[in-house]
Amino acid sequence: MRALISVYDKRGLDAFARDLVALGWEIISTGGTLTYLQNAGIPVTAVDDVTNFPEILDGRVKTLHPAIHGGILARRDRPDDLATMADHDMTPIDMVVGNLYPFEQTIRRPDVSTADVLENIDIGGPAMIRAAAKNYPDVIVLCDPSAYDVVIDALRSDAVDRTMRRALAASAFAHVSSYDSIVASWMQESTAFPERFVVAGNKVLDLRYGENPHQTAAAYRRTDGNAPVPGVLDATQLQGKELSYNNLLDADAAWTLCRQFAEPTTVIVKHMVPCGTAVRETIADAYREALASDPVSAFGGIVALNRPVDGELASELAEIFFEIIIAPEVDAEARSVLARKKNLRVLELPAELWSPQPYLTVRSITGGLLVQDADLAPDDPSTWTSATQNAPSEDQQRDQEAAWLIARSVRSNAIVLVSDQSLVGVGPGQPNRLDSVRMAIARAGKRASGSVLASDAFFPFADGVQTAIEGGIAAIVQPGGSMRDAEVIEAASGAGVPMVFTGLRHFLH
Repeated sequence: MRALISVYDKRGLDAFARDLVALGWEIISTGGTLTYLQNAGIPVTAVDDVTNFPEILDGRVKTLHPAIHGGILARRDRPDDLATMADHDMTPIDMVVGNLYPFEQTIRRPDVSTADVLENIDIGGPAMIRAAAKNYPDVIVLCDPSAYDVVIDALRSDAVDRTMRRALAASAFAHVSSYDSIVASWMQESTAFPERFVVAGNKVLDLRYGENPHQTAAAYRRTDGNAPVPGVLDATQLQGKELSYNNLLDADAAWTLCRQFAEPTTVIVKHMVPCGTAVRETIADAYREALASDPVSAFGGIVALNRPVDGELASELAEIFFEIIIAPEVDAEARSVLARKKNLRVLELPAELWSPQPYLTVRSITGGLLVQDADLAPDDPSTWTSATQNAPSEDQQRDQEAAWLIARSVRSNAIVLVSDQSLVGVGPGQPNRLDSVRMAIARAGKRASGSVLASDAFFPFADGVQTAIEGGIAAIVQPGGSMRDAEVIEAASGAGVPMVFTGLRHFLH
């Protein structure tokens, strides 16, 4: 039995190769892997000695030779294939162990040249892996070092059956496909939406369950872009149960909103909707005010805090049932306090990863994908215009800015009420904007009086503004741009309610 080994990732290779030799396998290899095995004292034959042809073009051509690919692709149950091999003095290759040049790591280097990138596009490796995977009934293909022990155990018990071979082949094709997708993304860097859109990812977590307990789910970190985009999957889970599909959705929603604020801010999310948000001078005060926004909905919610959590704050957090707490840092005392809540998931995501970075969002529809660039358009309050003659006060301007940031993270049609930089009411995702206004006011109750309202898109009719004014709203911020803007402005002006136009819509569907 002959195994061809050519790997960049050499984890576990010594033990695996020694086990193969002990089982009677002959090993052939090339390049750095050949040298590595020779230095380890493992018997190995150079590919040059198999092909009778030297490596050329600085190693670009090593295994691209009929003696290699014929040995891999020959079908053992075909007499004509076996006769061809005999005519050309070829030996079958029964196993290919390969993984590819570090292309992804190479393109991440800030000083990398195009020449370096091109040299890290693997050609021979994918060709060998694909050939072995295609011929999986006769050839074992291995790309993942974590599978070495499983294969060795199966070889010892003569249990490498067709099912295992096919599973290894599937993993091999996925390995090459993911690699090629990263190369394609790098090549298409000037094309935002290429004709062929590729999505690839590496599994990070097997999730506790999907949207419902009867659904299974996993989380993948995308690898198809030119630069890694930090997110909640980069957080370290310090404690608690396994994460579920919904946990990650809610954690992402809370974190995405919380990181928009420069000042100490706490966001509480329940079912993708912010039910508590507050900005204060200290993170502890921000948490208290965010909890006060809607303590009923906060139960079982996700909390994001954009400042470190200390022991004192942890004690307050531990008083409420939360599913997840995510913060840039959780100190030793806080960890000790929160550890008493064994089911509570605590995620630590370093502060340097909180800055928004551009990326493409991908959503699935039946039989397809929708792709767009993420809504990271900056909101500059200095460009906002006052639609009414009476301008908002300084305090109202501050609340308008907070309300507008929150509205970006609420499902459209979104209405958000803020008072003293604290969320007091939210009307998310209603089929019409008027119902969203009514819902936000109802949820705010008495706190609606004197608050600032933000609408993620324009008011198509004056009725939404009139309802807001009747509910006690003191100022409004919205994009503007309705055919009936004049009527909407008149309704606000008539009540002495200042209204600001941002000129930018933020639908979140």
